[in-house]
Parts: sequence; structure tokens; C-alpha cells
Amino acid sequence: MTNTLYDALIAPHADNQAVFLDCDDGTRWSYADFVGRVAQLAHVLRTVGVGVGDRVVVQAPKVADAIALYGAALQAGAIYLPLNTAYTQGEVRYFVDDAAPSLIVCDPASLGEMTELCAGTDIQVLTLAMDETGSLSEAADDQPTTFETAERGPDDLAALLYTSGTTGRSKGAMLSHKNLLSNAVSLTDLWQITDQDRLIHALPIFHTHGLFVAMNTALLAGAQVRFMAAFDLDNVIAEMPRSTLLMGVPTFYTRLLGDARLTRELAENMRLFVSGSAPLLAETHTAFEHRTGHRILERYGMTETNMITSNPYDGARIAGTVGFPLPGTEVIITENDTPVAPGEVGMIEVRGDNVFQGYWNMPEKTAEELRETGFFITGDLGVADKEGRISIVGRQKDLIISGGYNIYPKEIEDVINDVDGVLESAVFGVPHPDFGESVLAVVVLEGAGQNDLEIGAEVEPHLARFKHPRRYIIVDALPRNTMGKVQKNVLRETYST
Repeated sequence: MTNTLYDALIAPHADNQAVFLDCDDGTRWSYADFVGRVAQLAHVLRTVGVGVGDRVVVQAPKVADAIALYGAALQAGAIYLPLNTAYTQGEVRYFVDDAAPSLIVCDPASLGEMTELCAGTDIQVLTLAMDETGSLSEAADDQPTTFETAERGPDDLAALLYTSGTTGRSKGAMLSHKNLLSNAVSLTDLWQITDQDRLIHALPIFHTHGLFVAMNTALLAGAQVRFMAAFDLDNVIAEMPRSTLLMGVPTFYTRLLGDARLTRELAENMRLFVSGSAPLLAETHTAFEHRTGHRILERYGMTETNMITSNPYDGARIAGTVGFPLPGTEVIITENDTPVAPGEVGMIEVRGDNVFQGYWNMPEKTAEELRETGFFITGDLGVADKEGRISIVGRQKDLIISGGYNIYPKEIEDVINDVDGVLESAVFGVPHPDFGESVLAVVVLEGAGQNDLEIGAEVEPHLARFKHPRRYIIVDALPRNTMGKVQKNVLRETYST
């Protein structure tokens, strides 16, 4: 295996005339075209003063040049830092102050704000628009299609991704070439991705799932990518008969299930459906298999580690579990720093080439979460069966302690979700003067269904009394972030009084 992402993912395709990107507007990029465009953009980076190890902040639309810019940063030896396009100027200011980039690439609509933000600094600002125009693209058009690749090693940083920051200050996870490349190799092999595959890519590219899991594996395998600006139900359905892969979040699958066009016939050419970034309800898993004949493959990972586990490609994909550790990745379940027996709940810790290098400018936080032994403390609570198959119980910060009892929200959510008429639920703790915390459940119904008393009556016989929710709050929808994760911090803030 070559040492760097550019050498492994991009350089081998210099003469490859196969289609890489098939875009919404009908534009098709061959792999060779892509390699040339990467070089042109690398020249632009160097021209505006981006040096080896410098950070390049990107808050731009999902277009082909944005992917080429990722490649250009790798070729120029820079550190790629993508940001959620929904972040406000105030939020972006924190990332810019913390990462101290040499360059920001933004939508032309944000140029004024970004210029103001960078006033008095040496930070350059270029633009990239949804129609592929902007000062970045225009500057690249006249550049050579070859570039002398910067020398980088496997332990040098390739990307800096900030955690979602739902609690406390957002942390910049430092990801090396080895971290990202080792994970891409493992996933490509495990999921049997080849140059015969065509991936429906409707995920954002400012996140681990869309950028590293989807794009890195496609590049490594030489697969074709149907590159969509965003998830569009009609477009995904139209592409399914001529595609083989879909990587998505649970929301993709619930929306597909809500459309009568999703049938076995529609999905008969598909080889694999992958879900991640948020838990997939068992009901969704079962309903999708019934409708299409395909069992969704659920996997588990996070910003700091990329992917950690995956259900098997060949073998049982069990709803509610995230499968087994990837090859070369060690996972242990611990309580008070000591491994627990199979079947017991504990903290998930992971060690391997996929584990990040630490948090940018946060040595104390790094020391708290990354042990000297190399194990990273994920903050997720899980349980492993005797075969090593892992299920996620929840986040440690979501653990409810009521009257001295540990209560795991997912256990209660699973019971609530089994009630007829319930679409989904979120369980969390709120302050209580006697017990420390009490249990609340926010519930989304499928239609005009159960009321709170009826739900409680069906749930309570299945749970010990101390696990019973004190209140059931019926809402139209749960608050989610851009990757579909339920924002329990928002729920706690809303219902804590």
C-alpha cells in the first residue's frame, strides 16, 4: 500500500478514461479529467500561498470542483478542513480562529462575510459556486494539468474535521494519511467495492461519511459515482436501476420506504445499501428487506476514528447491531478502565491505524480521551456478544442516573418504538430534586394514533419501574443535525423545566 492518500487514491488514475463523476447537470468527469483538475487546483493553492501543512477551510457547495479541491489539498501537502454549509459567520469564526488557515473557499454569496472575517489577517479568500463558477474555478482554468506532488508521509495530517460540538467546544480531530487510507482499504475490501460499481452519492461532503467513507472508497476502487448535490427522492429512484451502491443515513431509507416506487424490481440491480451516521430503527431495517429483498448494512464510526465496525457483507446483518470490528481495528468494552464480560454494558474503546492523532490545539482533551496505549475512549456505551458483535446502547453523556440507577435510553426507546402507532422516540434525563434525574420521552406518531397515557400503559409492563418515563411528550418531529442524528441536547434544553 502506498503511504499517502494522493498516491493511493488519485495518482493511479492519471490515464484512466473511465467515468468517475456523473453530475446532476449531465456533466461527466473521467478519472483522467479529475486528476488533471486536481493538479490545476493544486497550482492555485500554491499561487495564493498555501504551503505544506497549511490548512484550507472549505465551506462551499457540493460540486465536482469541491471534490477536486480535496484532491488538490492532498497533492499540495495541505490539510483539508471542510465545514458544514449551514454554519453561520459566528460559528465559522471559531473554526478560523482555531485552525488559522491560509485559505478559505466559500460560496460567492458569503464572500462579503468571509472577507470581513479575515480582515487584518493574511488569510486568502476564494469562491466556488453551485454552478461551478467563482474565483477558485476561474483561477484554475488556466493552470497546467500536472503538478509536482508534495512529499508527505503516512503520519502527516491530511484533514482536520471538527466534531459537531453539541456539548462544549467543538474539537478539531487531526486525521493523518494513514488514518484515512487504512480505513478506505479496509472498507473497500470488506464491502467488495470494485471498478464495476456505481455509487449513488447523495450525502454532504463536509462529513466523514460522505467525504471519506464514500469518496475515498470509490477512488480507491475506481468506481463510478453518481454525484448528487443533495438527496432527492426522485433522482435516487431514477438512478437505482443503473447503480449498485447507496451509502446513506436512516432518513434516506425512511423516505424511500414512503414511496410506492420502491420495489424489488427497482432494486434488483443494487448490490449493497449502507446506513450510518445515526441509528437505524429495527422497523426500518425489517420494512426495507420486506420491500426490496435487501438487508441494509449498518456500520459504526465517528469523526475521530472513521469506521470502527461493520455488519458483514457475507453473513447475518442483524437489525440493531453495528457488527464486528474492522480488520486491524481493536475494540474493547470497559467499565472503570477494565474490560467487561460479553453481554455487559460498558464504554467502547478502539485502537488501530484508523484512530486520529489527537485534537487540534487541545493537548489536555487529547490526553483525556486518547490513552497512552493507543486506545481512544469513544464516549459511546455498547455491549458485545460472545461472537464479538457489537450493539450501541447510547452516548455516555446521554446516560440517565436516577435514584442511583443507571438507565440506558436506547432500551426504553426500543420498547416505545414497538408500540403500534409510534414512529420513533427519544428518551433523555432532566433534573429532578429527589432522584437527580428523571426520565422523559419525546414521541413522534405515525399519524393520528396513541395518546401519552395509552403509550405509557403499553410501555410500562416491559420495563422496571425506575425506567418508566415520567412524561411522554408527543411532537411532530425530533430535532436532528445535518447527518440525521437526534439532538438530545436540544430536547434537554427545551424540556428541562
